[in-house]
Amino acid sequence: MSVKQHSLSRRDLLKGLGWSWAAGTFGLAPGARAEEAPPVAAVPKPAGRGRVATYRKVVAPARVSLVKGNDARDNVYQALRRIEDEVVASIGAKKRILVKPNFVTTDRPLCATRVDAVRGILDFFRPRFAGEILIGESTASNAGTFAGYQNYGYLPLEKEYRLKLVDLNRQPYVYRYVFGKGHRPLPIRIIETFLDPDLYIISAAKMKTHDRVLTTLSLKNVLLAAPLNDYTTNDKGRTHTAYPFRKDTVLHYNLFHLAQEIYPDLGVIDGFEAMEGDGPVGGDPVDARLALASLDPLALDTLATKLMGFDPGEILYLSAMNEAGMGQGDLDKIQALGADVGQCQYRFKASRHLLEAYNLG
Repeated sequence: MSVKQHSLSRRDLLKGLGWSWAAGTFGLAPGARAEEAPPVAAVPKPAGRGRVATYRKVVAPARVSLVKGNDARDNVYQALRRIEDEVVASIGAKKRILVKPNFVTTDRPLCATRVDAVRGILDFFRPRFAGEILIGESTASNAGTFAGYQNYGYLPLEKEYRLKLVDLNRQPYVYRYVFGKGHRPLPIRIIETFLDPDLYIISAAKMKTHDRVLTTLSLKNVLLAAPLNDYTTNDKGRTHTAYPFRKDTVLHYNLFHLAQEIYPDLGVIDGFEAMEGDGPVGGDPVDARLALASLDPLALDTLATKLMGFDPGEILYLSAMNEAGMGQGDLDKIQALGADVGQCQYRFKASRHLLEAYNLG
């Protein structure tokens, strides 16, 4: 048999990854042979609210709203106004909205979604949505989510906008699997809120670099929030398994798998004061003064990554989602609405741990 016959294409790899996730989710019987499994097209949609891989790339263009200005709150509001009709239509019959900010830790404002950016989201939605609005986070910090709400100025939002602040780490959970050491299935606890198909999830992310997957934006903000941290055991760390500074670290694969069941409805990126260098916690500020929003979080993160000065095609979980048809990841098919892209282009410093892996030294 020739070498060519032995080789696997990138598409074959993605199909295999998609089926392995479906098997873990739906309980493929131990010892079942691959030929006994139904083809990918016949695998049922998960019970959650994910963006199931179709392995057919998205052809339709995507729209990403882009605003540059001197007021973080107004930037976000104007970004949403540019796509107002489609955002309002996307809510449909859903009766609750969850705004999910980023509090990877609770005592460093630069690493968190600024409260005025969230006010911009609420300024837009409160007059247009009569149902319940929640702000929910599941911090990785053992100080607890409400320490973040207090330290970052979120507590007044409850009265200002008639909403509820929630610690998602205190919500019920279910078990799912990710890849562990040696690519073996590793059980983790997933917060049920992120699987609720009746909940409209807004990822209110911070524009930051990351020390394992280069950038962290709207998708990772939700996907890595879903594993539970009960303040005794933190399952978020289990998605990383090992911590090699490589382009193909297992975290990319686990993000891709989690997205089959968990996916934001709307992505918003707070890039007013962004972070470069040793993110997602220890980086340095970038006075970017940007806000972005899109109903296609993959397109949103792809454009944001490009604006940060990186090649989104080099980030495995983004390129895998693009090739698997989970959103629009081709820059040529992403339409920026508003600010001129050339006026919003930066050259962020990457984490020092990834300079060699991504040839950025």
